[in-house]
Amino acid sequence: MALAAPVVVEVSLAGPEHDHDTRVTFAGRRYRIVRLGTAGDVAAARELVREWAPRAAAIAVSGIREARALGLYGGRLASARRAILAEAGATAVTDGQHLAEVLQEWAVRRLDAELPGHLTNARVVVLGGRNHARTARVLREHTANIEFADPLLRLDLPGRLGGIPLVGAASDAVGTLAAATRRMVPDAVRGPVELPAWVAARALARRSARDCDVVVAAYEELTGFGLEDLAGKTLVTSAVSDERLAELGGRGVDLVVDIAPQPFDVVVDAALLEALMIASVGHGGTLTDDDLLDLIVDAGLEPRLLQPNGPRRKSRFAFVIHPLSQQYFRNVEPLRTVTRLAPQQVMTVVEKAVAYSPPFTYSHVTGIVSPTGAEAEGWLITVGGTPKEMLAHDPEFTYRRLLTAAETARRLGAQIMGLGAFTKVVGDAGVTVARRAPLPVTTGNSYSASAALWAAHEALRQLGLAEVDAGGTIRGTAMVVGATGAIGSVCARLLAVAEARLWLVSPETAKLLTLKAQIEEEHPGTEVHIATTPDAALPDMDLVVTATSGAGKKVLDIMAVKPGAVITDVARPLDLSAEDVAKRPDVLVIESGEIQLPGDVHMRDIGLPPGVAYACLAETVVLALEGRYETFTVGRHIEWKKVKEIYRLGLKHGMRLATMSGVNGVVSADDIARIRRLALASGSYPERAASAR
Repeated sequence: MALAAPVVVEVSLAGPEHDHDTRVTFAGRRYRIVRLGTAGDVAAARELVREWAPRAAAIAVSGIREARALGLYGGRLASARRAILAEAGATAVTDGQHLAEVLQEWAVRRLDAELPGHLTNARVVVLGGRNHARTARVLREHTANIEFADPLLRLDLPGRLGGIPLVGAASDAVGTLAAATRRMVPDAVRGPVELPAWVAARALARRSARDCDVVVAAYEELTGFGLEDLAGKTLVTSAVSDERLAELGGRGVDLVVDIAPQPFDVVVDAALLEALMIASVGHGGTLTDDDLLDLIVDAGLEPRLLQPNGPRRKSRFAFVIHPLSQQYFRNVEPLRTVTRLAPQQVMTVVEKAVAYSPPFTYSHVTGIVSPTGAEAEGWLITVGGTPKEMLAHDPEFTYRRLLTAAETARRLGAQIMGLGAFTKVVGDAGVTVARRAPLPVTTGNSYSASAALWAAHEALRQLGLAEVDAGGTIRGTAMVVGATGAIGSVCARLLAVAEARLWLVSPETAKLLTLKAQIEEEHPGTEVHIATTPDAALPDMDLVVTATSGAGKKVLDIMAVKPGAVITDVARPLDLSAEDVAKRPDVLVIESGEIQLPGDVHMRDIGLPPGVAYACLAETVVLALEGRYETFTVGRHIEWKKVKEIYRLGLKHGMRLATMSGVNGVVSADDIARIRRLALASGSYPERAASAR
């Protein structure tokens, strides 16, 4: 006669909707598992424990916090737990906390291993209380942006101090003592005193939850909290049924982390699983850490990462901007009104004062969606200094403001920050800021160099004056002035990909010879010439790239450039002044190429068409979409491999060249037509002029 399967019973103060009575196999042995919910009735729970204790191999007690979250139970958690557990007598009984703590930590660590960077600087809201303590503590390894709905946990002393053994132990002891003292206070006194703190804490948590990235909550806590907006969020929870998963998916949840393994056809929680483990070891109900680990492995238990709407990833970035001149004060109030009314002398004082103002968020950027499905949101954070004011102070002045902006970005949840305009030029070009900032930093110079050449090639194509081969590739003549510098050498190697004849100009003769050999090895079909000055070959060039950072020195004679040529000035500060450019209306001078971001992008005006970004901003977005939360481009040296990589990643994520900009802003189709008309009229392109007629 076969022996009856041991019975493991779970008595829950939560509702009866997930009750079951079924047979399962656990760690190689058959068991009968029974769940009984009482919907908050403590007396009924105690009676069920008394009833089943003589027949059960182990009993699990659960759902007390969940019942209170749903309003099914209004008493003390600890007193209800003690009263129910006491009814088990000699039968082994557990609330599952031992296993739950292991599973909580394991779930967070597995999430980080499978989706690296997902938790980096994430904005987290923790509902419930100490039942999520281990989850919160492990999350603190990845982010400091954690809010609690429990007013006693908002200080989170164990979490903040736990990294220091002695202080951590002291904080735990203080927390235990405080909890014990709190239990001694009668409900009639404690309730009115604690109520305002609970109301305030829940209001703050609810506000944070609207914009958070991760919610930690039991399903019942989530429902009781009244949090409806879960779209795009990660939920760390437990015991997720198929019905609950479908409901969460319908509310737009991106990722559900179920800390409770689900090895059976019925949904179980950590309490029942721990009771099964206790029944399995069978030595007085004691479950050692080794027992727990052995049974986790033997039973094949592991947390679940569930994506109800398919694989999705949403990253967060920040980008620092600043006013380029007093004219940019017109973009924000109250400076717009001041600019309109104040005389120039006052505006000079305003410009100096604004340089000392703290950074603020200028725009929340949303709607960026890659063809891969990856999404990104970000924030444009502005510092007040114009280039004139930044140069008037030592670099530390700007560093301090950039580090304050980085702290703002961290609090917003950004995982990477980009430096724009002059902020990436000051001092050591981002090296110090990247070293001190609480999140990775990039200057965007790799993509800026790539986009500038991208724009130059497109300008040559639109002008239609340079030589084009049978395959449609432009085969003009190009020159890089400052070719041995960090940016110039990258530009030279980029041009070698598309140009048949290339001139490299620099006073550094040995470096020129080295670069020439390197390019000829990489691109055997490219014809490379070298010179110490541009003068002799300049009149024959279709494309000229200046990258010397001459800082006011005359780099080339713009009057010697042939009509219809394209000059791309990638130096910062610029090599060519606005006065020089104005002398040659028949030459197209480009300072940058701008990038169309993918998706339905919403962003405040930055002086470009809707959805279009400067290449340095686009580099930050590309890295976010790729999940590359790393310091990518800093310093004055640009790595060739990174220029190629960011260009490739940009194409992968749907970036495309949108506009070209010069000294007077975006280059229009009318500008291109005018320059072409003047070039043809000069007589430099008789064959083009004949075909045009």
